[in-house]
Amino acid sequence: MKLGRVLLALLLLAPCAVRAVEPISLGLALAGVLTGYISYPRLYCLFAECCGQKRSLSREALQKDLDNKLFGQHLAKKVILNAVSGFLNNPKPKKPLTLSLHGWTGTGKNFASKIIAENLYEGGLNSDYVHLFVATLHFPHASNITLYKDQLQMWIRGNVSACARSIFIFDEMDKMHAGLIDAIKPFLDYYDVVDEVSYQKAIFIFLSNAGAERITDVALDFWKSGKQREEIKLRDMEHALAVSVFNNKNSGFWHSSLIDRNLIDYFVPFLPLEYKHLKMCIRVEMQSRGYEADEDIISKVAEEMTFFPKEERVFSDKGCKTVFTKLDYYLDD
Repeated sequence: MKLGRVLLALLLLAPCAVRAVEPISLGLALAGVLTGYISYPRLYCLFAECCGQKRSLSREALQKDLDNKLFGQHLAKKVILNAVSGFLNNPKPKKPLTLSLHGWTGTGKNFASKIIAENLYEGGLNSDYVHLFVATLHFPHASNITLYKDQLQMWIRGNVSACARSIFIFDEMDKMHAGLIDAIKPFLDYYDVVDEVSYQKAIFIFLSNAGAERITDVALDFWKSGKQREEIKLRDMEHALAVSVFNNKNSGFWHSSLIDRNLIDYFVPFLPLEYKHLKMCIRVEMQSRGYEADEDIISKVAEEMTFFPKEERVFSDKGCKTVFTKLDYYLDD
């Protein structure tokens, strides 16, 4: 369907004007040249995604998505809602928004970044203006760190030149080579312009397992004290989490200037999930597949998961990550 629309745009708009472009996403550059975006931007945007077509963020819609899709994360939901909506409603931010999401696998970090992307761009993670970097995939070799730094700066500069409201998601920060992420420090700082490009409206999201032990310690202390997890405040762990990540030699943030210069706006803790949260994940997944919520199946799937600490069995060691494949077994019966 998209290809057909672009071809129709070609017929309507050719011939088109051509001009030099920054080293932006090749697809964006070619589409702009082929369809005459430069001469007829409004008409072009009827057939292809444009930066100017980004959704006007609805705080209510974002809150609804977080409430309905992200379970057991009262801290993350509050921080993300306030940080993202506040940033997007600010016509002249002083710097890009930078969020660092921390917690064990399966607690919802990737899902939260997906929700943010979907609330800004119709294409969500597939949008031309949302860019995902996976440390082990895009930056695998420590010997190439200098090359990776140059590439990373070029990719970010080119894509922000194409769309000021670009979103950059860095996954597996705990597996990224130390020092690499410091290459983007100038883009996150309080500069109006860097090399004729403003980065102040961009959003950077970092995802990491680093610091998960510290988050678990706080959550377990609250549980042992008979307190509800909802009583945990951001101040109970944000500073300790930042220090833990900064001093973790196995983290891409080890002694990073991004932390040292206070360029990370929020360190967002994702708490380990409990049995009741797994049931919520399973229930929503069943409904999304068109099944009625069968509480017997939901309980069976949740009970198959493993929990820690070994004696207390309070928290799921894989969060909601594998409940979907476990569910397949019961739905096939």
